[in-house]
Amino acid sequence: MKKPSLRTLNPAKFLKAGPNREARIMATEAKPLPKLNEYPANKIAIALHPKKQVVKVTNIVERASGVKSYTLKATTDTPIAYFSAGQYIVVNLQIGDYLLTRPYSISSSPKQAQVDNEYELTVKRVDGGLASNYILDNWTIGTEVTISAPAGNFTYEPLRDAKTVVGLAGGSGITPFVSLAKAIADGDEDANLMLLYGCATKNDMLFKDELDAICEKCDKVKVVYVLSNDKLEGAEEGFLSAELIKKYAPEGDYSVFICGPQGMYNYLDTQLPLLGLRKKFIRHELFGEYRNPQANADYPECVEKSVKITVVCRGDATTIEADTNDTILVSIEKAGIPAPARCRSGSCGWCRAKLTSGDVYIPKDVDGRKLADYDYGYIHPCCSFPLSDITIEIFKK
Repeated sequence: MKKPSLRTLNPAKFLKAGPNREARIMATEAKPLPKLNEYPANKIAIALHPKKQVVKVTNIVERASGVKSYTLKATTDTPIAYFSAGQYIVVNLQIGDYLLTRPYSISSSPKQAQVDNEYELTVKRVDGGLASNYILDNWTIGTEVTISAPAGNFTYEPLRDAKTVVGLAGGSGITPFVSLAKAIADGDEDANLMLLYGCATKNDMLFKDELDAICEKCDKVKVVYVLSNDKLEGAEEGFLSAELIKKYAPEGDYSVFICGPQGMYNYLDTQLPLLGLRKKFIRHELFGEYRNPQANADYPECVEKSVKITVVCRGDATTIEADTNDTILVSIEKAGIPAPARCRSGSCGWCRAKLTSGDVYIPKDVDGRKLADYDYGYIHPCCSFPLSDITIEIFKK
C-alpha cells in the first residue's frame, strides 16, 4: 500500500470535521433514545442472564428413598434462560424467618430447556439439612419458586478439555453428568463420556434406567457402576480409584470431572496424582457448604462459642448473635437478612463482602478469593467463620 504524502493530506479538512459533525447532529430530528433493555445486545444478555426467574413445579418423580426430581416450568411466555450441561441454578427459599439460597445442579438437558421451557432439579434429603428437607416435605405440583439464572463452570469446554471426559460421580453427584450425557446424545456437546458412578448399594443408584437408555442409543456415552457394599451383575466392586480410572480411560489425553460427597473428594485427592494428568484436565464440582471447621489442624484454639456480627448494607447496620460453628452467610440467613449467595462453596464470589473489623477463619481448601481481596480485606461469607465480634459490609446484587 502506497504511503500518502503530505501533499495528498489536507489538514484543513481535519479542522473542519468537528464543526461539521456538530452541525449535522444539531440538524437531525430529535428522537428519544430507546430504553436500555430494548437494544438487541441487551435483550440477548437479559434472556441469557436474568436476575431472577419465576417457575412452577409441574412434575415430581421419586428417584429413591429421600430423593426426588422436580420439573420446574416457566410461569410466563418468556423463555427460561439457556444453560450448558453441568451448570446449576440457585433456589430462593423462605423457611419461617430464615431467608435461604441453595444451589442445585440441573439434571435435565439443555434441549429440554429450549423445547419445553423447563428445568429438572434433583434433591436428596440430608440429615439436618434445612433446605433439602423443606423442599422434599413442602414442594408439590403448582408450587411457585424463584430461582436464579444458570451459573457455574462445571461444563465441557473443547478449548480446555480433552475429547473424552472420564466422569467420577458419587451418589447424588450424578446429576450434572446426567445432563451432560443427554447433551451428548442430543448432539449439543461434541465429546465422549466414560462415566464411573459409585454408590454404596444398587438401591442408591439414581437415573440408572435413563443412563442405560442413553448408552443404548449413543455410543459416545458409556457407564460403569461401582458398588462398595453390594453386588450387581456387570458392576465393579469397591471405590472409585486411580486403578479403576486407568482400566476404563482411553489412551492419550482425557479429562476427569468429579462430583460427589466430600469424603469422595478427599479420597480422590490421594488417587488423582497417580494418573499423571495435567492440572487443566482435572475438574472438581463445588461440594457445597463447609462444615465442622474445628476439625482442621490450623483452626485457632479457645474460640468463643457465640459472637456478634454487625452487618452493614447500604448504610443500614444490624447486629446479630452468631454461632462460630456456622459460616457468616448461614448466620446472616438465620437472622432473616437477605444476602447475596450462589455457589456457597467459596468459588463464585457472588457473596463477596468487606470485612471492616474482627477476625475470621477461612479453610484454605475453599478459599477462592482473588489475590487483591486478601490485600483489601474482602471475604466470601459462605466459607468464612467468625472468630470474634466482626463487622462486614455486604453488597446487594
